[in-house]
Amino acid sequence: MRVIVRGEPSDLNGFEVPRSNAFGHQFRDYEKESGRTDAVEEFYRTNHVNQTFDFAKNKKEEYGKLQRAEMSIWECCELLNQYVDESDPDLDEPQIEHLLQTAEAIRRDYPDEDWLHLTALIHDLGKVLLHPSFGGEPQWSVVGDTFPLGCAFDKSIVHHQHFHDNSDFHNPAFNTKLGIYSENCGLEYVTMSWGHDEYMYLVAKGNNTKLPPAALFIIRFHSFYAMHRSGAYEYLMNEEDKEMLKWLKVFNKYDLYSKSKVRIDQEKVKPYYFSLIEKYFPEKLRW
Repeated sequence: MRVIVRGEPSDLNGFEVPRSNAFGHQFRDYEKESGRTDAVEEFYRTNHVNQTFDFAKNKKEEYGKLQRAEMSIWECCELLNQYVDESDPDLDEPQIEHLLQTAEAIRRDYPDEDWLHLTALIHDLGKVLLHPSFGGEPQWSVVGDTFPLGCAFDKSIVHHQHFHDNSDFHNPAFNTKLGIYSENCGLEYVTMSWGHDEYMYLVAKGNNTKLPPAALFIIRFHSFYAMHRSGAYEYLMNEEDKEMLKWLKVFNKYDLYSKSKVRIDQEKVKPYYFSLIEKYFPEKLRW
């Protein structure tokens, strides 16, 4: 039976937003000179050139079969210990640390929303695509900001200038405001750039999760910064999207601002998250 989320999310429940990231800079500052600036821009150049409508459609068909592995949620968490997200200017810690930081911060401020705690823990698990057993996909096709394909690239997308070398940019079918879509068609029908968000969304749906629709919306669109941070692409959203966006905006502030060098005691929190996994997912999932 699927959980229904009722009521409105409160505004961060007093969550104190830090002034700087793990490197002492503003969050998501892609212009700030640092040891990672050039690498992050090169990442986005490669991403923006190669993320085409056909590429994303083919990847979704390939990985949507969920035939790569069978494992539990926590086993997948442990696989991510060896990876650092090259697109993230705010953190250089293994992914499991970020997942637990986000989940524990939300758990503290929203103790009654256990579905949101678990969503925070699993939202980045699609990054397992980087692992050799999942094809060892390059980072540009797994991480980074996501965006709609099949319509014009909005200028609010980070490093937008690199889309000029994307073949879709010059395709008359794809380079208008609506492209192949109709106004307010709903994000459910929009093809997004391929990456860990879309993959984990497919995994959760394909394994009949009992998480509420708002959780699936967060998983699929948490890297869609042009929408939830800049307000772009509202013309593709329907009323249901706009309602669930409220929860995504709450989640995003924790996802972004909970990144720090402070480690979470994994063994201490494991029993709680194991209980949530058992509540909302089967013991083993198809990936």
